[in-house]
Amino acid sequence: MTLAKKNGLSKDFTQGPLPRQLLMLSLPFMASNALQVLYSTIDMIIVGRYVGTNGLSAVSQSSQILNFATMMCLGFSSAGQVLVSQALGGGKKKELNSIIGTLFSLLMMLGLALSCVFLVFREWIMDVMNIPEVSREMALDYLMICGAGLVFTAGYNMVSAVLRGMGDSKRPFLFIAIASAVNLVLDLLFTGLMGMEVAGAAWATIIGQAVSFLFSLYYLYRRRQEFGFDFRKESFRIEKKYAGMMLRLGTPMAIQSGCINLSMLFVNSMINNVGVVASATFGVGVRIDDIINKISQGIQHAALPIISQNIAARKQDRAKGTVYWAWIYAGALTVVSLLLYVLLGKQLFMLFDDNPLVHEMSGQFIGAILWMFPALAIMRGSSSFIQGIGHARLSMALALLDGVVLRIGLSWLFGIVFQWGFSGFVLGYGLAAYGCAIPGAIYFLSGKWKKRRTLSDEM
Repeated sequence: MTLAKKNGLSKDFTQGPLPRQLLMLSLPFMASNALQVLYSTIDMIIVGRYVGTNGLSAVSQSSQILNFATMMCLGFSSAGQVLVSQALGGGKKKELNSIIGTLFSLLMMLGLALSCVFLVFREWIMDVMNIPEVSREMALDYLMICGAGLVFTAGYNMVSAVLRGMGDSKRPFLFIAIASAVNLVLDLLFTGLMGMEVAGAAWATIIGQAVSFLFSLYYLYRRRQEFGFDFRKESFRIEKKYAGMMLRLGTPMAIQSGCINLSMLFVNSMINNVGVVASATFGVGVRIDDIINKISQGIQHAALPIISQNIAARKQDRAKGTVYWAWIYAGALTVVSLLLYVLLGKQLFMLFDDNPLVHEMSGQFIGAILWMFPALAIMRGSSSFIQGIGHARLSMALALLDGVVLRIGLSWLFGIVFQWGFSGFVLGYGLAAYGCAIPGAIYFLSGKWKKRRTLSDEM
């Protein structure tokens, strides 16, 4: 059964050449993810140039805190993405209007709630994070301005998740490209020309997100028939059945995303005790790593709707084949990333900060973080499969192992107990990824998932 018109927003992945479908869907996702990281990376580069190391530390620390909220929104939007994909794969396209409307209302409420939390507890967050005193006020400005606009972050993630669930990778790229362009222009204007320092970068970020979100709503409203959502007032009503499914699936995913980011905050806190140079070096290193990580994550984003549709359509062999091809593509990208880090790692750090102390410490970060890359390649296939079949509890268990037990535990073990300092913190942070990669791959290869019910059966 064809799921959509040939030129519609949704795509049918239950038939056709699988390797080509995965590759062609992955490329725009990879570009979108790269732009999304570039969005905040631009802030760091411009702040590093115009404000200096203290400002760079402030943006990197506040960005990690804000990423916690973004990951929470992403967890619930990913649940909506799985529901959309399985609805299409199970031939239940008429359910899309209720699914999208429920997801939209839930994500907007979550964005507003998170904004309130950050604004009310901002001082306490600064204390817990051990923000260096020289960066504290600037970090607080960035947190308050961007935190107040989290509704736009939630909205963008909702729109992108629905489109990813439909197998549309081009529109998310368009929307994030708009945000990145606006952010770049305003960064140069506010931080560079007007001298607004870190606050200017924050305003540029939040305005860029708002423009992107509002443009995406206008674009999808004009194509609402293809999108599968009519934008009527009553359609935004939260349907109990779908809200329950999203909460059941999204809560573990949100906890999963939140735990990984929360562990980053703990590792950051330990590194902040080393000093502002270590803080800036880790912030830059994580940003560079995030670019590489997010690009390869495009493969996972592409594999998820393909797996979900085929699981719902009872085409298990095709779903399995998607994982194998995801491993092949992610493995090739990992080799390229390793070469890039080894050959040009220090030069990448120099783009962010002129401080020679940061450049000197960058070698320690690079030598330790390289051990993480093989684990990321494995996760691209296995994690997309676990999410695609809707096994949220396993995702959460693996995230707790990765984010809480290993990421914090190994960083503390290597950095403090073994007294390896900065290198030990980074090594522990990187090796923790195997806590998710290896068990996930074992579960997929075991075949135990074949007896699970699909989410489309409950629709």
